[in-house]
Formats: sequence, C-alpha cells, structure tokens
Amino acid sequence: MAVPKRKTSKAAKRKRRTHFKLEVPGMNSCPECGELKLSHRVCPSCGYYNNKEVIATAE
Repeated sequence: MAVPKRKTSKAAKRKRRTHFKLEVPGMNSCPECGELKLSHRVCPSCGYYNNKEVIATAE
C-alpha cells in the first residue's frame, strides 16, 4: 500500500492547489443592445442571437 514517506509541507500543498480557482464566464457585448451576455446564448434583454431576432420581447 502506498504511504507517503514524509509529511507534505504547507507550501508544497498550497503550490499544488493554486490551479483550483474560479473562472469568470466568457461574456460578450450584444451587437444589438450592447448589454453583456454569455457567449453562444440568446441575449436576455433584446432576444437576438446571431443578428436575428429569436425571441420576441415586449418593448
């Protein structure tokens, strides 16, 4: 059975864990209304996707 020979130091443990972090989602501005939206998704405020109206919004 594999058992560590020495205790892992705090510095070594923290260096290994530096890559576990939150990432910001890819946000783009909508070409129609200019609001930020998630990429590859319909704009929630104007209903446009790929310069075409997909969802009719009440304005």
